[in-house]
Amino acid sequence: MANEKKTQTGVWPKIKPFVNGGTSGMLATCVIQPIDMIKGLSAGLLRQATYTTARLGSFKMLTTKAIEANDGKPLPLYQKALCGLTAGAIGACFGSPADLALIRMQADATLPAAQRRNYSNAFHALYRIVGDEGVLALWKGAGPTVVRAMALNMGMLASYDQSVEFFKDSLGLGEAATVIGASAVSGFFASACSLPFDYVKTQIQKMQPDAEGKYPYNGSLDCAMKTLKSGGPLKFYTGFPVYCVRIAPHVMMTWIFLNQIQKAQKNMGL
Repeated sequence: MANEKKTQTGVWPKIKPFVNGGTSGMLATCVIQPIDMIKGLSAGLLRQATYTTARLGSFKMLTTKAIEANDGKPLPLYQKALCGLTAGAIGACFGSPADLALIRMQADATLPAAQRRNYSNAFHALYRIVGDEGVLALWKGAGPTVVRAMALNMGMLASYDQSVEFFKDSLGLGEAATVIGASAVSGFFASACSLPFDYVKTQIQKMQPDAEGKYPYNGSLDCAMKTLKSGGPLKFYTGFPVYCVRIAPHVMMTWIFLNQIQKAQKNMGL
């Protein structure tokens, strides 16, 4: 009883959502990595250890507080969306350095040999970025990264919670079917909401100066306007099926792993 009480009132209940979120994201990355071959595993794992830990942990805390303020009643969709937006911004701030390393490692293969940065792993990338460009360079492109994360998490987190309620309460599905169905819905909406912002973010992070030292874009807004002018709104959704195949499985596996981790902890009394 003493140990149980300590578990309930100690530090663990506060950090558990963060630990569970990061662990589920890292496990999902390990499983999905063969699908996403162009990304370095070290960068992907570091990104999940920072970004997903912060976003899923924050979302759990925010929704718990909101439910308490709502007298224990389920939250309306717009409140879930607001919690998702906020959690996405928090997660992106923590995960931006690892995300930058990941994007640059991805872009290296597309560059001429003379222009490649040749990072050996995520930590080498961060070391080189700090040494060559300064500490603040770790948050280069953080603006579009945060906006993209807000859009993705609004679609991912709000749609998952809403789908769980629908599949479980309205359709009466079992736990496994509910988790899989809600995860699939979450993966689709995460992809649809985030692709335009992901396109802009990626263009900003991988750009390099020309021979005169001039960058192709002055910022995310400039990139968005030039893209809109050259290709129209649908340009932002170029390659959506491929993007969805890359994003949705990771989202689904993250939710499935999170559900299993929570079940295991419940069985162990944690």
